[in-house]
Amino acid sequence: MHWLDFVLISFAILALLGVIFEEVTHVNKAKVTLFFGTLSWLMLFLFSPSEGHTESVAEGLAESISEIASLWLFLVAAMTFVAYLNKKGMIENLIYLIMPKRIKENHLLLLTGLFCFVFSSLADNITATLVSCALILSLHLDRKKQVRFVTLVVFAVNSGGVSLITGDVTTLMIFLAHKVEILTLLALAVPAAFGVFLLALLLSRGMHDEVVLVHERNEVRRVDVIIAVLFLTTIVTTIASNVLFQVPPVLMFLFGLSVMFLTSRFLSTDSDLDPIIEYVRTIEFDTLFFFLGILLIVGMLKEIQALGSFVEVYHVLPPIAANYFMGIFSSLIDNVPLTAALLKAGIDMTPGEWLGLTYSVGVGGSLLVIGSAAGIVAMSKIPGLTFASYLRYSLFLLVAYTLGYGGVYLLGLLLH
Repeated sequence: MHWLDFVLISFAILALLGVIFEEVTHVNKAKVTLFFGTLSWLMLFLFSPSEGHTESVAEGLAESISEIASLWLFLVAAMTFVAYLNKKGMIENLIYLIMPKRIKENHLLLLTGLFCFVFSSLADNITATLVSCALILSLHLDRKKQVRFVTLVVFAVNSGGVSLITGDVTTLMIFLAHKVEILTLLALAVPAAFGVFLLALLLSRGMHDEVVLVHERNEVRRVDVIIAVLFLTTIVTTIASNVLFQVPPVLMFLFGLSVMFLTSRFLSTDSDLDPIIEYVRTIEFDTLFFFLGILLIVGMLKEIQALGSFVEVYHVLPPIAANYFMGIFSSLIDNVPLTAALLKAGIDMTPGEWLGLTYSVGVGGSLLVIGSAAGIVAMSKIPGLTFASYLRYSLFLLVAYTLGYGGVYLLGLLLH
């Protein structure tokens, strides 16, 4: 191994450690990954042995930047929609619309799981988790019951996100790599929902008390309703235009965002006090810069041909087993770099097997509370949720994950 390859692989390991131990070092993972990602490519240029090699590195960087740009722009558009609707109270109103004022705990648990599943397929996981945690805290349950609720929330949020490109970054990455089709992804919702339903049943044992929900409706303006409808319309037209005319999803979402800006300009009464374009600044740029850094690092590893070890797993195990264990592995390693590495490694799988990987890396992070963004956010909001308290339900989570994955396997067989 050339000394430069050794240094670059060391950078990748340091970046990964920075992600894992973010809570210990108190250094934002976005800063760590962006530093090592950009430094790695700089090293490739500075220590290039020939002009021909430099041209190859430049082509590799251009390819990585192109992939990152598509991902970034799509996420900026989708997250701006959600940030606006959340600020205007439309999401809270939706919760109060579907939730009754008095309900038994086990029924509420199931409804909460259903809401998280559906909502997280439309919005980002962080927003879905924050809204759900606020609902849980408002119920004033005892600590053990709160942990049961939030355990289901984390699993349901991650499960709901896998079936739409708006719901999970790894699903979007696999779709943009042309490994799965949008309509095929929609079918993932069926086995994923069964997994959530099973977990809700397992967690609901002994929860029969009645709870009272305090309904607080926010004022709904005509422009907010129109933008909510526009968001849903953008999602539907994104799917339809991609299936019928192969229109890239990022193009349709940016068009939807432009219509949103114009709608607010001509229908809103507070454009000067609350300009809608300001909501672009309220989205999670930490998350976006983390993706940027990670994808630069993985692109560098592909450039130096250091992703062969990922392929070896698929030589030892059949894809159906390898994908299952990759999901479990994603509860320890962030699923974004894991997915990026698998995509760059050149693994050859059938569409059904790629569908299995989409489910496993999207949902597998739920097995540990530190394995997904939803779990990390929930830990910061729910006082009783710790690594140990979440681990108490690890067997339930594994059973639900396995059932969901089994359903995806059967779905994959139908695609052959």
